[in-house]
Amino acid sequence: GTVDTGVQHTSPEKFYIEACDDGADAVLAIDRVSNEMTLTGCTPVTNTRMYLIVITKKRNVGSLLGHAVWKAVDFDVISYKKTVLHLTEDQTQDNKTFLSMINNVLTTDGFYFCTDYDLTHTLQRLADVSHDFQEMSLLERADQRFVWNGSLLREFLAQPELHKFAIPVVHGFIVMKPCRINGKIFEWILISRRSCFRAGVRYYVRGIDSEGHAANFVETEQIVLYNGGRASFVQTRGSMPFFWSQRPNLKYKPKPLISKNTNHMDGIQRHFDSQVLIYGKQTILNLVNQKGSEKPLEQAFAKMVSGMENGMIKYVAFDFHKECSRMRWDRLNILVDNVAETQDEYSYFMVDTEGKVLSQQKGTFRSNCMDCLDRTNVIQSMLARRSIQSQLQRMGVLHVAQRIEEQADFEKIYKNAWADNANACAKQYAGTGALKTDFTRTGKRTQMGLVMDGVNSAIRYYKNNFSDGFRQDSIDLFLGNYAVYETDVSPLSIFVSLIFTLAYVLFWGTAAAVTAAVIVFNGRDFVDAPKLVQKEKMD
Repeated sequence: GTVDTGVQHTSPEKFYIEACDDGADAVLAIDRVSNEMTLTGCTPVTNTRMYLIVITKKRNVGSLLGHAVWKAVDFDVISYKKTVLHLTEDQTQDNKTFLSMINNVLTTDGFYFCTDYDLTHTLQRLADVSHDFQEMSLLERADQRFVWNGSLLREFLAQPELHKFAIPVVHGFIVMKPCRINGKIFEWILISRRSCFRAGVRYYVRGIDSEGHAANFVETEQIVLYNGGRASFVQTRGSMPFFWSQRPNLKYKPKPLISKNTNHMDGIQRHFDSQVLIYGKQTILNLVNQKGSEKPLEQAFAKMVSGMENGMIKYVAFDFHKECSRMRWDRLNILVDNVAETQDEYSYFMVDTEGKVLSQQKGTFRSNCMDCLDRTNVIQSMLARRSIQSQLQRMGVLHVAQRIEEQADFEKIYKNAWADNANACAKQYAGTGALKTDFTRTGKRTQMGLVMDGVNSAIRYYKNNFSDGFRQDSIDLFLGNYAVYETDVSPLSIFVSLIFTLAYVLFWGTAAAVTAAVIVFNGRDFVDAPKLVQKEKMD
């Protein structure tokens, strides 16, 4: 399991963990032999865990409505067993590989938590909850889409008195900045929550799964706190929600493939049913190219949305690269102006100093490009700027005739934070910082920005083809999509037989067979190849 602790002690027989709640005096004892978890007077809970993951270092990000928000900066993975001498040589090697997978995820920047506030929900969702919901623990009430340690904590969930030791951890990006305009100080906050459903890395996870969960789905909330009042504007991003793939094959841009034997309408319907239920009306901003290999995806998406005949969903296609070619980045305002009326209709969530709800957000913009990173982040930052312009005027921070773009100090904070958000999301999905962040930071494209985009693109190419297979398997292991059992045959051991099969194919096979073998093994460390084959069959 993953726990955040005030104090954690270790003895040869047990782990002793104190809750981090103020005034809490309970101590959780975990037996390292039987794996039983007990509190004084509690019935033991037995689990099958072999390791305890503990957050050992944290950094304060800021305060949200009086609640301290923390970023996890270091972890400790502690074995329940005092020795590994009982393992065979193969099991010992497998164990090292699985541990390296877990550490691969833990060292990916962007894990956040709060011990007394629910980071998984937006301000608007939290403002409209029942008394029973408020009485639940953070672990029970959390939005499971954004609880990245949910699988690790499932044994804790079974025993309510243990919940205080298990804090939901979100993955993404959070920044909190005190700002001043016209001598008035307000708090500006940006929170991006990555979904743990269909989570993964760039070329290995595209489209949706059978439940309608989209790859690289991120909910981004911009919050303003001033003089007791608060405002929030929410946007989402996610892969085009039908069944398509783009497996790495050593080409710079692998050709995306739309599945020919799946029910796309069922999948996209499931996706947008949940989106409408959670967020209200939807405006899709599809930013992909309308020519070349991206064109069929745009056409398919448009056709499916039209086929749903749902008045709650609006589709807008905008060829980002074509419109902004030759450094004409001012043309992004064409899209912003085009959806301005819709944005005014959707509005935003706002509460006055007395707690009265002044407005609610009635819909969201769901943006996507191919990766839902670079182009998407640029557009989201522009829509969010338009929203905060209205919010600050209603709050009395901005004068009626003032423009947010004219506030130099705030603009610097705003642009850099949105660029940092782009970098965080890009590193988590694509393995490098974002592209086009020079525009987000400065409002214009620069030659140095183009050079840095080239560098990041080259790094992405290498990682996507030669190391992301390991990263994908690591995420699946961490999230519980793949479970390790001591009595099962390890998929890593299957590698031995497969490597001889591959060698035989490479030596004796035809050109077509060799190409197929290279594609199957490409992008994965050899120890991960058996799992890739299993995944391909399931897909």
